[in-house]
Amino acid sequence: MHPTYHQQPIQVALLTVSDTRTKANDHAGQRIQTLLQEATFEVVDYQLTKDEPRDIARYVKQWSSDPSINTIIVTGGTGFTPRDQTYDTILPLFEKEMMGFGELFRTLSYDEIGPRAMFSRATAGSIQQTAIYVLPGSTNAVSLAMTKLIVPTVQHFVGELNRL
Repeated sequence: MHPTYHQQPIQVALLTVSDTRTKANDHAGQRIQTLLQEATFEVVDYQLTKDEPRDIARYVKQWSSDPSINTIIVTGGTGFTPRDQTYDTILPLFEKEMMGFGELFRTLSYDEIGPRAMFSRATAGSIQQTAIYVLPGSTNAVSLAMTKLIVPTVQHFVGELNRL
């Protein structure tokens, strides 16, 4: 029988990537925090950074080596504008990529926004025992990802990453 991890504690670091947002107007980051708290998951750290690969990578590397954090959620910078650097920065850091996350996210997004869903480069993966999610910066997109994909499965993801 496959193990389940319903009791797995989840400790999250949240990074919003944006050249314009502040903590006061980061509606996507605020929505993620609300949904995590409703699921009784702990937000250990919350930061904003500009769309700069060096800064994005620094946070992800620092958090993935911190034993008090087992999940990282990054929102913003996943599109196709010249400043969108999140996907390109984080993808090479993954030890394993969860292809199904992006595929399912785009499928669910298609039902809401139509063919523009294909422009999302949302993805997920892992570095050591840390689950990492890369989401678009819109509040609707993070609500969809959190409620349909992340909250229902993150305990299983982290449990699998820590299984011997």
